[in-house]
Amino acid sequence: MNNWSLSFEPLLSWPLLAAVLAPLALLALAGLWMRRRGALLRLAALAALAAALLNPVLLDEERDPLQSVVALVVDRSQSQSIGERERQTDAALAGMKERLARFGQFDVRVVETGRGDAAAGDRTETRLFSALQNAFRDVPNSRIAGAVMITDGQVHDVPATAPDFDAPLHALVTGHQDEKDRRIRFERAPRFGLVGKPLDMTYRVIATSGQTGSVDVHIAVNGEDMGVQQALIGQETPLNIIVPNAGRNIVELSIPAEEDELTYTNNRAIALVDGIRENLRVLLVSGEPHAGERTWRNLLKSDASVDLVHFTILRPPEKQDATPIHELSLIAFPTRELFVEKINEFDLIIFDRYQHRDVLPVLYYDYIAEYVENGGALLIAAGPEYAGYSTIANTPLMSALPAMPTGEVIDKAFYPRLTELGQRHPVTRGLDGSQAEPPRWGRWFRTVRIENPQGEVVMKGPDEQPLLLLDHRGEGRVGMLLSDQGWLWARGYEGGGPHVQLYRRLAHWLMKEPELEEERLTADGRGMVLDIRRQTMSDDPGPAQVTTPSGKTVEVRLAQSEPGIFTGSLETDEIGLYQVANGDLSTLAHVGPVNAPEFTDVVSTTDRLKPAAEAVGGSVRRLAGSDPAGVNLPSVVPVRSSGEASGGDWIGLRNTQDSVLKSVSSVPLFGGFLGLGVLLLALGGMWYREGR
Repeated sequence: MNNWSLSFEPLLSWPLLAAVLAPLALLALAGLWMRRRGALLRLAALAALAAALLNPVLLDEERDPLQSVVALVVDRSQSQSIGERERQTDAALAGMKERLARFGQFDVRVVETGRGDAAAGDRTETRLFSALQNAFRDVPNSRIAGAVMITDGQVHDVPATAPDFDAPLHALVTGHQDEKDRRIRFERAPRFGLVGKPLDMTYRVIATSGQTGSVDVHIAVNGEDMGVQQALIGQETPLNIIVPNAGRNIVELSIPAEEDELTYTNNRAIALVDGIRENLRVLLVSGEPHAGERTWRNLLKSDASVDLVHFTILRPPEKQDATPIHELSLIAFPTRELFVEKINEFDLIIFDRYQHRDVLPVLYYDYIAEYVENGGALLIAAGPEYAGYSTIANTPLMSALPAMPTGEVIDKAFYPRLTELGQRHPVTRGLDGSQAEPPRWGRWFRTVRIENPQGEVVMKGPDEQPLLLLDHRGEGRVGMLLSDQGWLWARGYEGGGPHVQLYRRLAHWLMKEPELEEERLTADGRGMVLDIRRQTMSDDPGPAQVTTPSGKTVEVRLAQSEPGIFTGSLETDEIGLYQVANGDLSTLAHVGPVNAPEFTDVVSTTDRLKPAAEAVGGSVRRLAGSDPAGVNLPSVVPVRSSGEASGGDWIGLRNTQDSVLKSVSSVPLFGGFLGLGVLLLALGGMWYREGR
């Protein structure tokens, strides 16, 4: 393509040209005004002189036209897999490529979006306009011919104003006009709740087909069925649940499937609630003052989640003297209030070097044993008194104790060590310093010998004797630490030891913290990856069975990552609730964002894109036609920027006028002998006329 144009390459600078030609032009014009003879010749001579000084040049530019850029944006989000939409999308994409290929002036850029990472939002939201901006990022506005979107119309990043380019936008909508769907969603779902307390939530059932009436809503918490509730369609419905566990809880609502629904995915709504325990109540009873008495007290007082009640028996009944009661500053031990009336309010009872000295009536030990059987927790921090005549092992409490003393106290230096079970048990697994031999902590010097231990021995002392026992009794738990030397670690003797780590884990295991359960199965979503973690005391828990949201079952191999911990992962492309099972345990996990916008509304629509398309002269139309096997594709017509961009069966794309310069040739118009001759002729004519 050749373009001709006129350019000037003056011999003098523009200010100097003006200084020379302006006075001459004024004289010539004055002569014309006063009708002087020869004024026209003077003007012609001046024009010839000006032309010679301005040096006009005729330019011949050889240019190649640039292609107009067309963005073909294809929605590949999960809602596009519903019904016939995927087939319609593929047919429309192939047809539009074929139509656009007929026009050499169009540079077609195909952008498929919706198959990316869920953590980045690519699979949870349909972001076609973000993809469109990326396609036009390196294109000037003058070269944009337009854009064509193939989508179901459920686009979540439609701009509030017109798109930021001056070219038509056309949308080809998949799906059918008479689609119907019913869905449920949470309206108010608190992120946190107190364990064992009611939590108020609300939800709403929505039907796109104009359906009214009531529907059954099935409620489940952590996979456990909590019953059915009636909800009116379209109305906000209250829901009250009890938060069962500390940590993550999954509240699931589901409604039955309706005939001819688009999808059942949004018939289920999920809310994640983090359970927070109210302060745990601990009763600590110290039998007598000793060097390690304050170790337990200081540890429990420093734990913000623990309310501690501590009593030390300073004046047992046998210590009778003549001091009047009203002159004593000691507080009477409220035995009945603690061990009868309020015993069930405590999450843990600790006997620290306690011995039976008639402070507690014998019947009360039976109450404590019953408290353990019914789900309570008891810890015996034993010293020499446990092997003596006044040991609590000779009371009715013996039914709750995991081991009986032999009456012997071993006074011998030793390093506390983990047993094989202790290396896997969550209370002692990975204690700081336990990996070395000898362990990197200080020695203890006294332990109580026992016989016939029950439960799990997780730490051992001298001569392989049990040091720390953990036992399940009925619905409760019992722990027994057979040495009173733990305070040596707290004081830093021989470098100290992990007393805080050990004591805190021990207390929280007794109070049934989920993270410290011996047998535990958890799963979490990380992007589009399902991570599975199995905590167990066995050598091999076997593979985990995963049930996907679509109902498929997949086996995931679990490999040991550390003693007592087996992990596995599953990469998936489905967003939703997964059920994981291993042995007798099962758990739920949600992969991807909860209640993703991609499934909030799945009915195809032309309404969302119509304002943006009409603002730039585009159109929105459905692909589905009378022929169920095909799609109705419009014809493509190149149009001028000022013309109409759509019709009944066609869409228009703008032609650009941009081009790229390849070469330039110039022809001086007032140069050489021709220019010299014209100038001499004009000046000679003026001189001749002036001479007459």
